[in-house]
Amino acid sequence: MTAMEKRATVSLASIYALRMLGLFMLLPVLSLFTEQMPGSTPKLVGLTMGIYGLTQAILQIPFGLLSDRFSRKTVIVIGLILFVAGSIWAALASDIYGVLIGRALQGCGAISAAVMALLADLTQEVHRTKAMATIGASIGVSFGVAITMGPVIAHHFGIAGIFWMIAVLAALAILVILFVVPNPEKITTHRDAEYIPSELGSVIKNADLLRLNYGIFALHLILMASFVVVPLLMRDAGLQGGSHWMVYLPVLVTSMAMIIPFVIIAEKKRQMKKVFIGAIFTLVIANVGFVMLHGELIGLIACLWIFFCGFNLLEATLPSLISKTAPGDLKGTAMGIYSSAQFLGAFLGGGAGGWLYGEFGAAAVFMFSAGIAASWILIALFMSPPRYWANLLLSLQAVKPERGEEFSKALLAINGIEEVRLHFEENAAYLKVDNQQLDKNQLGLFLKQWQ
Repeated sequence: MTAMEKRATVSLASIYALRMLGLFMLLPVLSLFTEQMPGSTPKLVGLTMGIYGLTQAILQIPFGLLSDRFSRKTVIVIGLILFVAGSIWAALASDIYGVLIGRALQGCGAISAAVMALLADLTQEVHRTKAMATIGASIGVSFGVAITMGPVIAHHFGIAGIFWMIAVLAALAILVILFVVPNPEKITTHRDAEYIPSELGSVIKNADLLRLNYGIFALHLILMASFVVVPLLMRDAGLQGGSHWMVYLPVLVTSMAMIIPFVIIAEKKRQMKKVFIGAIFTLVIANVGFVMLHGELIGLIACLWIFFCGFNLLEATLPSLISKTAPGDLKGTAMGIYSSAQFLGAFLGGGAGGWLYGEFGAAAVFMFSAGIAASWILIALFMSPPRYWANLLLSLQAVKPERGEEFSKALLAINGIEEVRLHFEENAAYLKVDNQQLDKNQLGLFLKQWQ
């Protein structure tokens, strides 16, 4: 990477991290504090937790498309301003309805697609996958830090203190986008990073992508439904909210360590489908355990650890499966639909979790979650075994369009290159390669001949 590309990658990853840090800090504490607010009911608590997912799902693709027509940075700054406004509104709220409106406004700051498009504008094709992986890692780190910090900050400053901190973090992100992130020379459409409306039909017709979309929908539905009640149950079992970090920190650290061998088996040993279905089954076990043991603190902690083993493994493998399954020039569209399904799942999980808790109690929430996970297993059983192909982008700058077919056939003759799609309007060749078989020396010599 050039110095400019490194700066763009790190700064945009920090924007993602600052924003997600704020959202994730609320996850383990929002139900604890909103439950005590005027006007609060279990239904409204659940809706308050999940409502940001609805506005996020509705607006993230439109924001990405707007960034194609106007300045990427302008769209991102507008989204961050909406996020700051929603955080301040919630911080000043005196009842549950104010927090609900604030959370909906937070979701209106749907900048994910625009940030990825800007990253693509600022990186060369050969480095783009690495840059996107950096952003993915920043989100994972943010989740672990935030879910541990949230209970501590809320204990000392209340839920309003967290919302004020979120507003400050988002304001810092605005400064980063304005003064640190480089300006792109031009705005270009990138099929590996952006939603392409004309390709929607191709993605929807892909049954395996639809199964993965259901998977991320189910995973975040279960996550949000669970966290409507888990913090309340730990409090009722005798652990005060300010001490919840003492559970989340070791649970997250040890569960992350636990999944490393399974990630290696899935990727290196090419046993992805077996590991994937096993991780979903782990969610079923965790939720059945919650049904039986949710009244005991030790039982809650044990089931929470089992839950995060499955959750973390699925969070690691689902994006990998999307990347493997989608054609290289449809990856951005596939990820756009995938992200919308994720946020829609968070919305319905919060709403369903709150309603079920209010009407039937905590056991009903976990029985519902176990049922969703079981339905996911049935769907995943029929998924095709994944192709262990990685994405590779090449520049077409030195290739004339009339020689495109010759270029494509010559690439496919190289051992390990499985698929080639050329888009001269974007100056990009989208390749699927088997890294275990790819002859990199042969590819390097071939590219030198076309320079």
